[in-house]
Amino acid sequence: MAAGYAELLRTRYAARLLAGTLIGRLPNATAAIAIVLFVRDQGGSYSLAGALAAVYGLANAVGQPLLGRAVDLYGQPRVQLPAALVSAAGMVWLALAGTGSVGAAYAAMVLSGLFTPPLEGGLRALWPGVLGGREERVHAAYAMDAVAQEIMYTVGPLLVTLCVALWSPAVALLVLNGVGLLGVLMVVLSEPSRTWRSAPREAHWLGALRSRGLLALLGAFFFVGMALGSIAVAAVAYADDHGGQAVYGWLMAALGLGALVGGVFYGARQWAGAPERRLRLLVGLLAVCYLPLLLDVGPVAMTALAALAGVFLAPSLACAFIVVDRHAPAGTVTEAFSWLVTFFGVGAAIGTAAAGPALERGGVAAGFAVACGGGAAALLVLMLTQRAMAGAGRSRAVAGSAEGVAEGAAEAVREPLIKN
Repeated sequence: MAAGYAELLRTRYAARLLAGTLIGRLPNATAAIAIVLFVRDQGGSYSLAGALAAVYGLANAVGQPLLGRAVDLYGQPRVQLPAALVSAAGMVWLALAGTGSVGAAYAAMVLSGLFTPPLEGGLRALWPGVLGGREERVHAAYAMDAVAQEIMYTVGPLLVTLCVALWSPAVALLVLNGVGLLGVLMVVLSEPSRTWRSAPREAHWLGALRSRGLLALLGAFFFVGMALGSIAVAAVAYADDHGGQAVYGWLMAALGLGALVGGVFYGARQWAGAPERRLRLLVGLLAVCYLPLLLDVGPVAMTALAALAGVFLAPSLACAFIVVDRHAPAGTVTEAFSWLVTFFGVGAAIGTAAAGPALERGGVAAGFAVACGGGAAALLVLMLTQRAMAGAGRSRAVAGSAEGVAEGAAEAVREPLIKN
């Protein structure tokens, strides 16, 4: 397994693009905890902290597909770098101005969230060209991408707490966004990013959303996101009854570890058959693994169950990336991947909101029941939309995205000739 991933990373530009994307996404991955710590340090209430974080998340959900469509139309550097600068400016505005003016704080969060660069979709659009259009290597890269996300969401909060311990929450905001800009530069200054061009697209106001198969996938992963959002809240309530914050930390770490292990094993081999069928199986297993969380067990056993609940998350995401590529209309690949980020994020936010009332009415088990319901709903969506998701005849990992890279490279050659 390690050898397979190492081989991918030895491919020219692969390690740079993966590392740059992860570093560039740090401001977004750590925004929620960084905003809450900053607002509390300023003397603001938890309500204000939660509201600002929610506004940031909502603006991010709106901005990702819009910026993704812009990337498909105008290329990566022209969109990613200006967006990253504006997003960082919003966080700098919050860090320097504080929360004295609530209206200004909300405006800063809208600005920062709305212009968060769509690095996830951008990276997945680049993989086919970087890996020579070989489908099996692209699919392995998607799995590696899903695993790397789990690492980022584990390390990111630790970096926030470290910066806060060394300096202050305000400095943490500035440092993380400065580091994020460096990550964006690593990506957009690379040759694959500079020369990438989307495949020709058919003009349509719905863009990627005119694909029925893609809509079915997005609906399913809305509910997967809902399940994860509710687990995060239910785990807090469980920890309050069984030992406090340390138990919560172990539960969330175990969830991430389970996803990491599952993703590593999933990406270590090639899978036969249609990815749509495989996705139904993976999401079904994910839903089944949420059920044991309903058990009233001690912290050690619950930590093991949390790890089990995470095992099929990264494989489901990796398989979803393949399905997105197969169903995205030509010329909309970045936008399509960005819509997946949006639906997943909005689902997580709704799951977080739904878990609160469930906990108040039915206790910890009711909170985890929201996660079980989300998993079941995701599987149901995939089962009911089998015909729509069977509509993709081939993967554009080779035919679409690689074609876009080739066109971009040709354009890069033509430009000097035209100028001369």
